[in-house]
Amino acid sequence: MHYDFDRVVSRAGNLAAKYDERVKNFGTDQVIPLWIADMDFPTAQPIIDAVKRRAEEGIWGYTSRPQSYFEAVCGWQARRHNWSPDPALCSHALGVVPALAALVRLFAAPSDKILIQPPVYPEFAEIIEYQSRQVLMNHLIERGPGKWEIDWEDFEQKLQEAKLFILCSPHNPLGIVWSREDLTRMMELCLKHHVPVISDEIHADLVFRGTHIPTASLSPEIAANTITCISGTKTFNLAGLHASTTVFPNRELKTCFDDFWASFDIHRNNAFSVVAMEAAFREGDEWLDQLLAYLDGNLHFVKSYLDAHIPEIKTFLPDATYLMWLDCRAMEMSQEALVDFMIHRAGLGLSNGKGFDPSLTGFLRLNVACPRSVLEQAMEQLNTAMAAWRRSK
Repeated sequence: MHYDFDRVVSRAGNLAAKYDERVKNFGTDQVIPLWIADMDFPTAQPIIDAVKRRAEEGIWGYTSRPQSYFEAVCGWQARRHNWSPDPALCSHALGVVPALAALVRLFAAPSDKILIQPPVYPEFAEIIEYQSRQVLMNHLIERGPGKWEIDWEDFEQKLQEAKLFILCSPHNPLGIVWSREDLTRMMELCLKHHVPVISDEIHADLVFRGTHIPTASLSPEIAANTITCISGTKTFNLAGLHASTTVFPNRELKTCFDDFWASFDIHRNNAFSVVAMEAAFREGDEWLDQLLAYLDGNLHFVKSYLDAHIPEIKTFLPDATYLMWLDCRAMEMSQEALVDFMIHRAGLGLSNGKGFDPSLTGFLRLNVACPRSVLEQAMEQLNTAMAAWRRSK
């Protein structure tokens, strides 16, 4: 079937965090929300149909997870990413971030150091600190517009201090699809220094340029050193259903993880996520293929608009994710002034770049997963604000 991603669906007032938390995050609801990483699109029709059927039953008691559930998850990985994890080594978690928090707590002691690569998803550092572990940073190096690379000397040096390494693949917010060469080099260094890897691959399905390579697919030795976190929540806009899958290299690690969640009596999907996720992984290909084409068009639109009308703000086409990293350093503003400008003069609610790397100033993240008309309005508002700013200089 054909999906209409141009259709504007109002999410205001339906408890959508992206809209209903605007005052909390920006001090006003008078902003176009282009921040938190979910989409303003209805999900695939087979998922909607599956959830409707479950809703119409009217009985939503304790829900078993059938064997077919993880078979669907692993079948999707085989079909889309040429990786065939073992369903018997898959575990349920409420989401990738809760899974990461549990893994850090279970496999690193208090005061141990956990390596990450900023600018990166802010929750990496937050969950490490919440667990009273130490954040160790291997800062990616900017080599030019859209060219961020690993500092290899620093990476290996930091591995000598690290207990765990959390990899973001594909990378958020830079949209990097790691090459086989870079992935292999990182993983071999982790093996050399006996550092286990947690690979967050939640954006794996949202790739426009290049090919996502699951970390655990590189070699048996690397697979044995890697725990992989995956989910359909980003792919199919299902974050509110709270379900992800953690793939382990052996039963011992899986049992440790499962026992942790069992201690909170958390071991089941809810009544809707179990049917939604299975429908997504079995019948979601058509919707996703159309979505990817639309999102790539949105990415090109924003880049072309900024290049043509707002040269002070530079961006690049990410290889993956529907998130764009905006370089606003030419405006020569403090981070606080930049955020204030976007909120109060441009009427845009964007993600603050400081959250991804406290050492950086002048960066913001923009979410393009919305109808094109919304982005057009956002760019027009930004252009108007920039014209007034130039006149005031």
